[in-house]
Amino acid sequence: MTIRISKEEFGELFDSFEHTAFRLEVRERYNVSYEQEHFRRFLAGSPDPDERRADYAKSWHVMLRRVRAAGCTFRRVRVVSLPPSDYNRYGLWSSQFTVADGDDIRYLDRAKASPELPDHDFWLFDSRTLVRMNFDEDDRPLRHEIVEDPAEIVKHNYWRDVAWHHAVKREDFATAELIGLG
Repeated sequence: MTIRISKEEFGELFDSFEHTAFRLEVRERYNVSYEQEHFRRFLAGSPDPDERRADYAKSWHVMLRRVRAAGCTFRRVRVVSLPPSDYNRYGLWSSQFTVADGDDIRYLDRAKASPELPDHDFWLFDSRTLVRMNFDEDDRPLRHEIVEDPAEIVKHNYWRDVAWHHAVKREDFATAELIGLG
């Protein structure tokens, strides 16, 4: 069974998890309005080094620091094609700021990823609350769903472990040449 959740309910999960939050990201881009100006600057060759101070990012960085101070872990694996899409190059560059605040982001070359991995994004909170991410045909986020089926939760825990095992740290993956600013 799945339960559609509101944006507010989804946000509450980041305030209520107790130990771990994990996300698998498999899309080539995410079309979110709050990043568009920063993404445009990045593509123009003049990325904003104060991006984490932007209004859209402030609450995210505050949450990351709070989570880290509470002893919780926040992890992500991004599955990317090589060479990376423009959006994934931007993600590689901008992730330096979230990593500095406690977001442990790893990267996995899509060509080397296990064929077992799903073709959808998900969040897994405390290994028991599974949120399947939904997007429209233009990569804009839609309402997400909590999946309550225990077998699906176990399968997503397995996928988390497989992805994490094969992924490499952001600092080992990101090079100036790969990001395109070198």
